[in-house]
This record gives sequence, C-alpha cells and structure tokens, in this order.
Amino acid sequence: MKGVILEIRAGAGGDEAAIFAADLFRMYSRYAQSQGWSLAVLDSSRNSLGGLKEIVVEISGADAYKQLRNESGVHRVQRVPKTEKNGRVHTSTASVAVLPKVTATEVKINPQDLQIEAVRSSGPGGQNVNKRSTAVRVVHVPTNIIVFSQTERSQSQNKEIALEILRAKLYEHNRHQQMSQLSAERRQQIGTADRSEKIRTYNFPQNRLTDHRLGKSWHDLESIINGKLETIIKAFKKQQN
Repeated sequence: MKGVILEIRAGAGGDEAAIFAADLFRMYSRYAQSQGWSLAVLDSSRNSLGGLKEIVVEISGADAYKQLRNESGVHRVQRVPKTEKNGRVHTSTASVAVLPKVTATEVKINPQDLQIEAVRSSGPGGQNVNKRSTAVRVVHVPTNIIVFSQTERSQSQNKEIALEILRAKLYEHNRHQQMSQLSAERRQQIGTADRSEKIRTYNFPQNRLTDHRLGKSWHDLESIINGKLETIIKAFKKQQN
C-alpha cells in the first residue's frame, strides 16, 4: 500500500473537540512531511474558531498505511481549552480513520449501485461558497456508505474525489466483513465492550500521552503533538514483530 485516506472528525466536546481535531491534523501533516510523503486535502469543514469539524486527506508515500494504520480509533484530550475562562480541565475527543488508498482495479464499483447527486458547496455557517451545484454526494446503495466532496471548483473533480474515498471505504468494509467471522469467537471471549472507545489519551497538564492498547505512556506530549510520532510507531512495530 503506497497511500492512505486519513479522516479526522471532531467528537464530544464542541469547539474544543474541533480545535483538537485540527491539532491532530497538524501532527499527522508534520509527520508526513518528515517522512517525505505528499499530502492533499480532499475535503474539510472548519468552525468559527479555526478548529476542524472534519477533514479528509490523502497521504501518498512508501509505507504510509503500514505506519499510520494504528492511528485509527478515538483519541481523547485532557487540557484547559482556550475558550475556558475558569482554568478547568476539559475532556474532548476526536476520531481518526486510516483507510488504504485503492485503485479502481482493486475495488470495482457497479455504477448501478450508486446514487450521485450534485449539491451546492457550503462554507462556515452554511453560507453558499458559490451559486452553482459543484459539490457531489455519492451513496453506495448496498452498503449505505455516503461520501461528500466539495473541495474542488468543478463537479467532475469532486466526483472523482468522492469515488476515490468511496473505494477506500468499500475496501475497508469488505475487509471487515471477511474478518468478522474469524473474530466472532474472540469477541465472545473479550465481551461486547467497544474497544475503540478510546485508543489514546493526550493529557496536557501532565505532559503525558498514553496509548491504551500498548499500555504505555510518554512524557513528551508537546513534541509528539508537533509530529514526532516515531516512538509510538516503533512501539507498535516492536509489539507486532
């Protein structure tokens, strides 16, 4: 796999969750830059404070999926938000999805399974970016997977981006279906609790990052949030070897 589709979405916590999502995007952007990977924003939506409600980016480069696949899940932050007047620590979340980029030959989509409609692009506060319907909404009817793209100025470009994201989502959907039968027995053994509830906690008052899957903590949060992910990626590699 030479590339990934990375999705970051603000979760619980309102504006602070959106600011945290923007922090995560900056972290992955800087790490991608340090690895010599290229990054292209496919879709994004910001709030009035500059935080990210959601962002979808394509990262291309050697081993990008291999290195970033363990970032999928719910990330939790504990800190005093910029919007907090009384100095209280708040807890917010953002979700990250890492999907392998796949080609049209790897995942074939039947055009009859698609509902494609043109809609108006919208900016912050629901304002129309333009009067023409250049944004594209694609629904894959059999799976009910919905993809929306509005970044580009032309409808045809947005359609291509939407289909690229859809292929990645279908690839992951099919992979999960194949794995579900194999993991049914394991799920019965570990219970039905959602293990993705939180994979990692970023505790700013204590300058500590904890990965709950590895059971490890690092007291170097500032440098990690600024893109120094090597230590965590190496820890996963060591665990999996």
